[in-house]
Amino acid sequence: MPHKMLKLSTLAILVAGASQASAAVYDIVPVSTAGSDQLAAQAYFPSAQANADSTPVSAFTTGIKPSAEGDNCFTGNNCNADSYDVAGTVRRGTQGTPLSDTTAYNENRQFIDDWNGLYSYCRDNLGYNICNVWADNEYYGYDYNIDDVQDGQGLGGLQHIQQTWLNGYHSNALALKNGAAVTTKADEASGYTSIDKTLGDIEANTTDAVLEGIVGNYSFGTSTSAVFKNGSVNPRAFAKRGFVNNDGTPVSLLAPVSGDAFVKNMGQTTANGAVETTDGNLLVVGSSSFGQTFTQNLDSREPNTDNINIGLGFNKDTFAKCVNNPSNLYSTFECQFSTFANAAAFWVVDNTGNLVKSGVISSNLAAVDPDHDDVSSQASANAVAMVNNAPVAVGYASRDTNSNDSYVMQAAYFEPSADLTKWTQTFVPGLNISTGDDRNYQYTMANDINSSFKVVGIAKSHNAENRSIPQKMFIFDKATNQTKFLDTSISPLFFRGSNGDATAINDNDQVVGWVDSETKNQIDGSERRHRAFTYIAGSTAQGPLKAGSVWMLDDLTNDGGAANTVANSYRIISATDINDAGVISATANYCAGGYQNLTKEAQCSVTEKQVAIKLVPKANATDKDIIVRKTEDEEPVKRSGGSLGILALTALGFIGFRRRK
Repeated sequence: MPHKMLKLSTLAILVAGASQASAAVYDIVPVSTAGSDQLAAQAYFPSAQANADSTPVSAFTTGIKPSAEGDNCFTGNNCNADSYDVAGTVRRGTQGTPLSDTTAYNENRQFIDDWNGLYSYCRDNLGYNICNVWADNEYYGYDYNIDDVQDGQGLGGLQHIQQTWLNGYHSNALALKNGAAVTTKADEASGYTSIDKTLGDIEANTTDAVLEGIVGNYSFGTSTSAVFKNGSVNPRAFAKRGFVNNDGTPVSLLAPVSGDAFVKNMGQTTANGAVETTDGNLLVVGSSSFGQTFTQNLDSREPNTDNINIGLGFNKDTFAKCVNNPSNLYSTFECQFSTFANAAAFWVVDNTGNLVKSGVISSNLAAVDPDHDDVSSQASANAVAMVNNAPVAVGYASRDTNSNDSYVMQAAYFEPSADLTKWTQTFVPGLNISTGDDRNYQYTMANDINSSFKVVGIAKSHNAENRSIPQKMFIFDKATNQTKFLDTSISPLFFRGSNGDATAINDNDQVVGWVDSETKNQIDGSERRHRAFTYIAGSTAQGPLKAGSVWMLDDLTNDGGAANTVANSYRIISATDINDAGVISATANYCAGGYQNLTKEAQCSVTEKQVAIKLVPKANATDKDIIVRKTEDEEPVKRSGGSLGILALTALGFIGFRRRK
């Protein structure tokens, strides 16, 4: 048997012993698991409880609390790391359809309401070869019973939500602030209108929620309705509704429409972003229903219930009457499948937690495309920032192409009048969606904006490339009115055909997100591995990170130490937000005891968990503290610009050292 070369874990120990302890650019700070423990201990469907008890829940981050002016953790100037709270959610099992999305997976046609819809979405937009497996898990839940998919054994999944009417429901997701569960208005009776109150009594622990962000004393996000007990059935009042929580006091963000009881009660809202305005109020942006989408041609709008085999016969005529008789919305299960056209919207909450103003930002199109009645108008504001002391929101809005594609969802920004009564909508240049046979994008969308009016987002490709359907990233600069893509011209990490998501940008022009970390396609045709990145898009370095540089966060947290160190216990999947102090909220895989070595592909000897973390810059770190993780077939890693101590050199002399083949 050939002589083994020096293992990376051995070299890492030697390097760590011979080097300064301040290696790496970021410290990893785990977020509390209190909310995860609470959800894991909470009752679930009785038939699935055995699986629920043995399956770990997954935590996700969504945002980081803004830092105070002048805070800078790279220099150590007023770095109040403990005060930068992390927003997120914890989930048990699969999500079915994302709670944060205005329409499921950003599909304008709102057809994802059964297994077939999930499978079609995967096939047409993700390009996996195992879409049947993906759809099984998202519809029936994790670890479902393959011999009887309707028996409720699966954890999570869209089917459980649709079975609520007969079977009841228990929470699948909790909103988290610093890892602790946050109360939403949907958890209490005062969160419902007079019509809603005919539903019956609220069942405890039946809302799903995600916290999208934290600003000052406010936190905000989106929650489902609670489940009500009404005789032998279990209705919900609405699918989802935005909320703001002010120091423990929640307020519900109702649809800002007038005269439409159906939309007001059953319609949805989402709270996606917020900023403190010059008068000290909180401006929240998101989306709101403004009209129903199934009245013109019911054959194309009827929910597909072929795979919803829960003993209920869907009646098309009953479904059509939901909008005409809002006082009877909850007497039949058909109304629970209502779908809506949605507009970008805003709400203003004062420092006492009172809702003082709300309105629709964009609703320039008819609810349903008159020429294509299976397509509805959709828009959402995903983020907002103060630019020259005035708020500017970004997101997307439907554009009428007057072609076979008709309404398409395109990245846009929204600028208001001083009193917020009128908003000007502008599509981000360079992201127009061509239509017909040569259509270039499925949709484009802006995710975040900073005070310099730089916008980051995504453009979802329509045509397959490299057996995947890439999701490209862009950055738009209003000063030049130019949009550029994050591609190989910026860094080889953004390789041709890669998928990515530019999720956030701070006022120092530092971008964070995730990108495919492997160029090859998975052998089984599934999703590539993701890793979090940061890109210094501005002209000023951030600590040791030079202007224009791109880094995987796994490299910036690598301290070169032993395999069982804290730094080597995490592999960072995605970065979701960054404040001006440079602190990042992120989601990571965690391996208790550390991964087997320091490489990118290192294996975990125990079951990995998905956890929420915060990344805090190390004060006065230099480029010598950056240790790029290698692949297992590359030369073992050494500190850039560093030197090995006498102990390490002596060890190397005895063991021998050469490149692996």
